Amino acid sequence: MKVVAAYLLALLGGNTSPSAEDLKKILGSVGADAEDDKIELLLKEVEGKDITELIASGREKLASVPSGGGGVAVAAAAGGGGAAPAAAAAESKKEEKVEEKEESDDDMGFSLFD
Repeated sequence: MKVVAAYLLALLGGNTSPSAEDLKKILGSVGADAEDDKIELLLKEVEGKDITELIASGREKLASVPSGGGGVAVAAAAGGGGAAPAAAAAESKKEEKVEEKEESDDDMGFSLFD
């Protein structure tokens, strides 16, 4: 992932065709190890391709990947127009949990660790 980040940083910096040395220099500037085989693999895979198209196709692939535990967040992100009601429902659940905690506080303000 750090090699991909270095590649994207090089592109953002204006280098339209970063080399392995460019990526090693970026990774070295933050103290990260540069693995030659991963750098070469990335450069081979992106050679001659438009980065915006690669990112768009990657987003499409990630949308179909199930992610555990994030049902509400995924539904809100994928739903587009229905994001507001889902977010409101999540917020109301959060508020209910906070209220429950306050009601169950029977120690009259004294705590073992105060």
